[in-house]
Amino acid sequence: MDESLYKLVVGYVTFDNIGEDPTLKDPYVLIRELRGEFRNLITDTSSEESKVWLESLLRNIDTLQKRVDDIKASMEAGDSYDENIERLDNNIYILTELIQDDIQYYIYYQTKSMESVNQAMHHQVNTFICVCVAVVLFMLIMVTAFSVYIVNEMLQPLYVLRAATEEMAGGNFAVRAQTEGSEELQSLSDSFNHMASNMEDLIDEVKEDQQKMRKADLRLLQEQINPHFLYNTLDTIVWLVEANETDQAVNMIVTLSNFFRMVLSKGKELITISEEEQHIGSYLEIQSMRYHDIMEYDIQFDQVILDYQIPKLTLQPIVENALYHGLKEKRAKGFIHIHGEKDGECIRLTVRDNGVGMEAEELEELRGEITRPCKETERGFGLANVNERIRMYYGAEYGMEIQSIKGKGTTVELVIPAIKMQRKPLGEE
Repeated sequence: MDESLYKLVVGYVTFDNIGEDPTLKDPYVLIRELRGEFRNLITDTSSEESKVWLESLLRNIDTLQKRVDDIKASMEAGDSYDENIERLDNNIYILTELIQDDIQYYIYYQTKSMESVNQAMHHQVNTFICVCVAVVLFMLIMVTAFSVYIVNEMLQPLYVLRAATEEMAGGNFAVRAQTEGSEELQSLSDSFNHMASNMEDLIDEVKEDQQKMRKADLRLLQEQINPHFLYNTLDTIVWLVEANETDQAVNMIVTLSNFFRMVLSKGKELITISEEEQHIGSYLEIQSMRYHDIMEYDIQFDQVILDYQIPKLTLQPIVENALYHGLKEKRAKGFIHIHGEKDGECIRLTVRDNGVGMEAEELEELRGEITRPCKETERGFGLANVNERIRMYYGAEYGMEIQSIKGKGTTVELVIPAIKMQRKPLGEE
C-alpha cells in the first residue's frame, strides 16, 4: 500500500495503469481484499477482545479508503506534489501503521484464547489418569507389587506434563515438559513444548512491536511540543527588521539557527548535557529578547556532568512551562534558575522559578497527570512527555518531581542515571 501510493503520488504510475506493474497493486483492490478477509474473521471469531480489535481495524480501513480518495481527488485536481507527499506522511503511513497494530493486538488476544485448548488438554490428562487408576485397582487384585511398578512408570510422565500445563496456564510460557516413556507420551510432550514455544514467540513479538510503536509515537510527539515558539520568534524577527533593528534581528536569527541545530542533533535521540545546555541557552536567549521586561535567567551546570548523556529536548518543555505558566502570569519581573550537578551515580537537573506557583490541590493534580502516558494527559503535556521519555530510556526509578508554593514559585527536579556519552570516531560521525 505505502509503495503503491508513493509511486502514484510521484507520477511513476496512475490509477488507470497501476495494475500493469507486477510489483504494485491498486490501493482500492488492496483495501477491498483486506476488508473482505477481516469481515470473514469477525464472523468466525468467538473472542470478544479479538472482535473489538477487528472492528477497530475495519474502521481504520474505512478511514484509509477516504484518505486514498483524498489523494486521488487531489491528483485529479492538479494539487502540488508537496501537498500529496504531506498527505502520505500525515495520513496514509500513520493509518497503515495503525492497521498493523490492530492486527498484532488481534493475534495477541487470539493466542490468549489458546488457554481453552490447555484446559481441554488438562481435562484429557485427568481422564487418562482416572482410567489408569481404574486399571491399577484392577491389577491390584491380581498382583500388588507389579501394579505399583506399572502405575509409577505410567503416571510419572503424566504428572510432569500436567504440572507443565498448569504452569503455562498461569502465564509461564517458557515452561517445557521433559518426559520419558512411551512413544505416545513423548509425542504429546513434544506437541505441548512446540505449542508453548510458539505462544511465547508470538507474545514476545507483540510486546516488541508495542514498544517500537510507543517509541515512534513519543518521537513524533517530542518534535511537536511547541510549534508556536517558531511562529512567535519569526514574528519578532519581522518586527525587528521593520524597526531597523538589524543587529538584534541578525542575532536572533543566528540564535534560532543554533537552537534548531541542537533540536535536530543529526537525528540522535541522546545528546550530551553540554549540548542540552547550549540548546536551552539558545531558547532562553530568544525568549529574553521577547520577554526582557519580565524574565531574567541563569544556567549553572557543574563542569563534571557536561559529558554525560541526556534525552534531547528534556529541559525546554520545563523551562517553557516556567515561563508561560509561572512568570507571564505573575505580571512582574521574575527569574528562571537552571542548575545541574552529579549526585553519586545520578545526575540532578533543577529548574526553579519565582512565578505564581500552584495551590496544593492543583499541584497534586499536575503530579498525577505527568505519571500518565503523555497522549492521555489533559494538561501538562510537555512535562508528561519528558517524564515518560526518561522512564522509557532509564527505568521507573528515574523521572520528574515537582514542588510548588502559591505565590512563591515552582521547582522541577529531574533525576537521570550518570551515563557517559559514547562518542563515535570522527569518520563514522
